[in-house]
Amino acid sequence: MTGTRILDLWPQARVVARLAAAVPDARLAGPTPCPGYTVGGLLGHLAGLCTAFRDAARKDLGATTDTPPGTAAPVLPARWREDLPRVLGELAEAWRDPVAWTGTTRAGGVDLPGSVAGVVAADELVIHGWDLARATGQEYVPDRDALAASHALLLAAAQEKGGGGGLFEAVVPVPDGAPLLDRAVGLSGRDPAWTPPSP
Repeated sequence: MTGTRILDLWPQARVVARLAAAVPDARLAGPTPCPGYTVGGLLGHLAGLCTAFRDAARKDLGATTDTPPGTAAPVLPARWREDLPRVLGELAEAWRDPVAWTGTTRAGGVDLPGSVAGVVAADELVIHGWDLARATGQEYVPDRDALAASHALLLAAAQEKGGGGGLFEAVVPVPDGAPLLDRAVGLSGRDPAWTPPSP
C-alpha cells in the first residue's frame, strides 16, 4: 500500500444518503442536471453504481461490474428508500479495506487500478450528489476530501483529452476563481448555474 492514499468514502456517502432521504415522491419524475435522467432515474443510477463499485472494491467481479453505464435505463428499486442508504454504506465500508485500493478491478465493464476505481467512486458520489441536490432544491456541502479527489480526477481527464473534452461530457467553462465545487461540476459537463425549469 506504499504510496497509495485511501480515501474515506463514508462522509460523502452520508451526504448523499441525507439528500436522498429528503426527496419527496412528487419530485421523482422531475428533471436533473444529469443528461437524460429524472430524479427517480438518478436515484436508480446511484443504487446501481454503488452496487458496482462496492463489488469492484471487493474484487467480486461479475454482472454488477461488467455492465457498461448506459446499457439500459436505470430502474428505481421499489424499496429504494431502504436499499439506497444500505448500499451507500456497503460501498463506503468496502473501500475502507486497504486491499480494495491495490491491484486491478473492474467497474462499468472497464478494467482499472483499484486506486483509480476508488477515486472514480468518490467522483460519482460528489457529482451525482450535486445533481440530486440541485434537482430537488436542497443545500449541498460535499465532503471536502471527496470533492478534492473528484476535481483532480476530472481535471486530469480534461487535460488529457484536451479541446474541451471531459471524462464523460464536454467541459462547461467555469472561471478559475470559482468555488471548487463549481469547477468540478463544470469539468463534469454540467452548468453550475443549472436550476429546474419553472413548472
